[in-house]
Amino acid sequence: MLDLRRLALICEFARRGSIAATAASLGYSPSAVSQQLAALEREAGAVLIDRTARSAELTDAGRRLVEHAERILAMVENAESDLSAHAGTPSGRVTVTAFPTAAVAFAPALVRSLRRHTALALRMAQSRPEGGIDEVRSGEADIALVDDWRGRMRGSETVTLFPLLHDPLVLVVPRKHRLAFPEEPVDLRELREEPWMATPDGEPSRLAVDRMLAAVGGAPPVPWEFEGLSTILSLVAKGVGIAAVPALALAAGVRGIAVREIPGAPAGRDVHAAARTSSLNRPAVAVTLRAVHTAARYLAADLTALEPATGEPARGRR
Repeated sequence: MLDLRRLALICEFARRGSIAATAASLGYSPSAVSQQLAALEREAGAVLIDRTARSAELTDAGRRLVEHAERILAMVENAESDLSAHAGTPSGRVTVTAFPTAAVAFAPALVRSLRRHTALALRMAQSRPEGGIDEVRSGEADIALVDDWRGRMRGSETVTLFPLLHDPLVLVVPRKHRLAFPEEPVDLRELREEPWMATPDGEPSRLAVDRMLAAVGGAPPVPWEFEGLSTILSLVAKGVGIAAVPALALAAGVRGIAVREIPGAPAGRDVHAAARTSSLNRPAVAVTLRAVHTAARYLAADLTALEPATGEPARGRR
């Protein structure tokens, strides 16, 4: 009989593409992964992995087994979810992963919503870059908060996407900057010589900023590069320069800056929640998804009501 844990392992191997990467993602040693895959081959009575001195890849039989394994694992989770749904009480651990700004923005609201479910334990972690959906698909996470800068993200047979909110780019400047005063018009052409700060080249938010600045004429200015939007915001507050950031980065409140809308409404990004379709009936997942949607509604309202002079949510909002 085929072992479910080994079926999950070969699915992870199919996603990662190598024994070393599979081991790293699951916290095993490469030799342990290799041994478990060899044991699965004995159970299946077929060669599943084509091994060479430098690489390993699925055989045709291995690819067919992965297709079966994904359906089997989904059916098992469906069965578990059905039994849990009839039990009714949300319980157990729910793991939510999120990109950094979403982790900071959503965490307080999730705690407020879920703490009354005393049998449920929330674990929230930052996802690997662009890895949220893979973490859900592999079972590392139950729910992932993911961002889509190009409007191309789609769900699949195994993963359901839930739209949460749109997160536009906004201009942030120091409190003593002339644009800290709302009556001053924002003209990006006049800001091209300003000291811009941005995330490193190649990151999604950097690409969005470069496209925005290129649209007003010529090559975009070369910004100072810093890892992390929180670092950039702290430097803007200290008067080092200016930046365009996703509004969600301001949800926790940042002092010492002013926030302005950018003419032309740059596209920004869409934020989604992703969950395995087979887990949606599990009470712990269902109640956490409801909490995520509630948090998104409040955050979306706050993003449209940022105080221009402070960068903080408008008074009276949660």
